[in-house]
Amino acid sequence: MDHDVSPVFDSLDIDLVFKVLKNTLFSPFFVFFVPVFCIFTGSKTTDPSVVWSGLYYVLLCLYYAGTWLSTLYRNQGNLLFSPSRFDWGEQIVVVTGGSSGVGELLANTLAVRNVTVVVLDNEPIITENHNVMYYKCDVSKWEEVEAVSKTIIEEIGHPTVVVNNAGVVQGKLITDLSAQDVQQTFGVNVLAHFWTLKAFLPNMIKNNRGHIITMSSVLSFVGVAQMTDYCASKAALTSLNESLRYELDHLHKAPSVRTTLVCPGHLLTPLFAKMNYPRSGWYQFFMPSVAPVDVVKQLIQTLDDQHSKTIMLPLYTHFVPYRQHFPSYLKDFTQWVAGSDYLMKGFQKSTGQQSEKAT
Repeated sequence: MDHDVSPVFDSLDIDLVFKVLKNTLFSPFFVFFVPVFCIFTGSKTTDPSVVWSGLYYVLLCLYYAGTWLSTLYRNQGNLLFSPSRFDWGEQIVVVTGGSSGVGELLANTLAVRNVTVVVLDNEPIITENHNVMYYKCDVSKWEEVEAVSKTIIEEIGHPTVVVNNAGVVQGKLITDLSAQDVQQTFGVNVLAHFWTLKAFLPNMIKNNRGHIITMSSVLSFVGVAQMTDYCASKAALTSLNESLRYELDHLHKAPSVRTTLVCPGHLLTPLFAKMNYPRSGWYQFFMPSVAPVDVVKQLIQTLDDQHSKTIMLPLYTHFVPYRQHFPSYLKDFTQWVAGSDYLMKGFQKSTGQQSEKAT
């Protein structure tokens, strides 16, 4: 199967349709002119067209106002003062697994903004940008993370943003997973997050400033055959992010240390290049793949806003968590529609016994 294709966002899909609707039918600014236009064309204020369009406009305003107020209160603790301007030039960003895919693109994009970027990986990042610094480190091992963190703090300074992006996938049946496979999956996908947090979070708490970005997956909410270890590790990250948020808010009294959870669908990266992903038109329309640049854009915006967020993309991923409340026959139906149990068919043969690095 040829996976060398352009991102499906370049063509028509449901995400593109939703973006158009969001700026038209679901936009208070656009809808405001509907009743106004009706009145100027001779309709009375009591006519159904004016009343219903006006009511729809009010409901949209209430929805967006509620969302705005919730965002302000959740991230600032008040409704009056916004965070100070995010100075990109003062940031030191640590990116794990930054030698390819999303991590590499994020590192280079941040470096262009004059951000000091530190990449932790087993493989060096290929870049000509002098703002990107590479440290060889197996992030699954506390001893290596502890040692390299001391070097980073001494040579560069305390990181202000940590992007926990590194990960692996084995693509094997649970009965075929070796003890080493399981240890590697949870070491890189889960324990590495604990090690970087232990190393860099205390200074963020002390200054009540910083941002922790956790790269999880939509598979943290759903199980997939031949991905038992991967799905379980991503589910652990979703719980880690939520628990960390409560610790920062209520126990450490450091609400300005932001936390962002990223749960994308199928990414067009080397990690998932050999998945048996359906290529039919209807599948790509409703469940499009995600280009790394779309994830990076969201991360840049999140850092700039200085808000804690949960980033889920594309559109269908927003509905996946609700699947847990479905009766079993509906769960099985959604599993069949998505082809979830056959996505990794042939994955082990095409990659040998080596795991792919997540990006």
